[in-house]
Amino acid sequence: MSESLHVTSNDGVLEIVLDRPKANAIDAATSNEMCEAFAAFQNDPELRVAIITGGGERFFSAGWDLKAAAEGEAPDADFGPTGFAGITEFFNLNKPVIAAVNGIAVGGGFELALSADVIIASENAKFGLPEAGIGIVPDSGGMLRLPKVVPLAVANDLMFTGRMMLADEALRWGVVNAVVPQESLMETAREYAANIKASAPLAVAAIKEIVRTTAAMTVEEGFTFTRSGVLENYPAVLHSEDALEGPAAFAEKRDPVWKGQ
Repeated sequence: MSESLHVTSNDGVLEIVLDRPKANAIDAATSNEMCEAFAAFQNDPELRVAIITGGGERFFSAGWDLKAAAEGEAPDADFGPTGFAGITEFFNLNKPVIAAVNGIAVGGGFELALSADVIIASENAKFGLPEAGIGIVPDSGGMLRLPKVVPLAVANDLMFTGRMMLADEALRWGVVNAVVPQESLMETAREYAANIKASAPLAVAAIKEIVRTTAAMTVEEGFTFTRSGVLENYPAVLHSEDALEGPAAFAEKRDPVWKGQ
């Protein structure tokens, strides 16, 4: 990895720090590196949860690097096989990602955060999709994900005007899970990661798979699809050693020892 991306792991948690002063903007090369980091996360059985954050205390990410754009990088440049920022089109990622938003998340930076499963924001965090004001659209997931999180009128307001949404408003609309002081951000994200790790990894993977694949279905359709046998992780959970370990640990009043199989 380059100096723009710091990737470390500890006790099953991968931490990715986007560090491109001054605004942690993402060009095609950095996006491809992020694709590699998230692919390694997916493929490493020892890694259970990822945390993505920005370097510094002002910007989580300003999204697409407009300096690179001004120098000729096209909006449809090759940002990597799993999309802009490595995750916006990583649809079969079966492990949880936590976005620790340490400041301003605009454009692709907001779209990166929306691609995560959990968002923890610092008190100074701000969110925005300003693309329409510069002649483009938030097509790295903003137009698709934001209306699924907030009422359409709110999503339209944010996308049409490009206005900034402060952390307290993001919490009120359910965009973020928690708002904490800047100095507590990573500690809180790591606590969330530890709580996720306490759950069975196959169960977490199955939850992600079912939620993703049934999102556009009715409840009845979702039941039928879930039980159709076409899913990968859900049947694996039903016949796993972990499905036996959980009840046994409960009965024996001990912590379960998950094998992920």
